[in-house]
Amino acid sequence: MTEVVAALIWDQDKFMICQRPAHKARGLLWEFVGGKVEPGETKEQALIRECQEELAITLDVGEVFMDVTHEYPDLTVHLTLFHATIQEGVPQKLEHNDIRWITVNEIDQFMFCPADEDILKKLKNKK
Repeated sequence: MTEVVAALIWDQDKFMICQRPAHKARGLLWEFVGGKVEPGETKEQALIRECQEELAITLDVGEVFMDVTHEYPDLTVHLTLFHATIQEGVPQKLEHNDIRWITVNEIDQFMFCPADEDILKKLKNKK
């Protein structure tokens, strides 16, 4: 089981999604920014590191929004999604193909990674 963390970052009524690079597994699908937890890191530390590496931003990590376990053909992930706010920096595409800010009503216009489906359902039910 791979421990993965991600950030739910809001800007008023929109939240940030990132498009995976074409050459990676699940390429060009949309996801919440984040990545794998490295040995010796807390989930919060991993999320802060990943966002610095991928977007050149510093996060304030808040409460857990939800967590899900998903089995892909090549790996099983335990994904913990945290509420987070940008403390410093402007998001840059250091690794992702694209970055967007979308409303909950726009979710269905994007193809997300399967592990995010339950999270997206919860977001839609909260509106």
